[in-house]
Amino acid sequence: MYTRRNQRHLTSSQRTQFVEAVLELKRAGRYDKYVRLHARYFASDGETGLRVAHMAPTFFPWHRQFLLTFERELQTIDPGVSLPYWDWTADRSATSPLWGPDFMGGNGRDSDGQVMTGPFAYQTGNWPITFGVTQERYLTRNIGRPDRPIVLPTKAELDNALAMGTYDTAPWNSAPSTKGFRNKIEGWTVSETKGGYLHNRVHQWIGGHMIGGASPNDPVFWLHHAFIDLIWIRWQRKHPGSDYLPMKPLAARDPEHGRVISAAEPMPPFGVKPSAVFDHRRFYSYEE
Repeated sequence: MYTRRNQRHLTSSQRTQFVEAVLELKRAGRYDKYVRLHARYFASDGETGLRVAHMAPTFFPWHRQFLLTFERELQTIDPGVSLPYWDWTADRSATSPLWGPDFMGGNGRDSDGQVMTGPFAYQTGNWPITFGVTQERYLTRNIGRPDRPIVLPTKAELDNALAMGTYDTAPWNSAPSTKGFRNKIEGWTVSETKGGYLHNRVHQWIGGHMIGGASPNDPVFWLHHAFIDLIWIRWQRKHPGSDYLPMKPLAARDPEHGRVISAAEPMPPFGVKPSAVFDHRRFYSYEE
């Protein structure tokens, strides 16, 4: 049992401890498998077969298990490390200490988006990109997306999503007709021109490698998704009578049969059922 902390409350030594563990995982050749794994399971509505990491009810439990697996491997390097979380409703600026040279590093430069500062800058030799949708070997960001400016989600927007009492609904995908907390948080329910999308908007706000299935190439991915995990916990507290849905496997006649995982079916590649990770208190707590 250990504690995940808000990144803004970490001491300088705790930030260094986390960064060094991540860098050592990369040096040891054990980091990039998480980038590949996330990209592999980033299936969209339009694709055939199973949807598990995104655009499906398993968005929350799959990423909880994904983060747990990564965190446990970090702890083989340093048992005192846990994933910090980034509350983007509070730390909303590119000048936040989150983006400091001792932690996540700063924005990408104008010419090519290359991150030039911090421990994950390519020029330091510590963070080559080996798997991605583009050929760049360096980490990229485009914070705030100046050509089409966007802002991070607000507390009011998050509170609005947390007020939704239903976890998810048929057809269990990213369609606007899929009402519920999961799709609202994940961010497929409205267009970006109308605002309101949350998780996806954070990826878009950072830009660069944080866009798309290979987004764990940017280590801030873990801080973003640790907060997404905490958001699920807050929803569970707020709606103790509301279950994960679907609780039972979909009927064979259901058009989403074979595409959506119920509470009692194992999630690939982990072989862990969503129900096994409903209660985070078996593994860790959050300092709020």
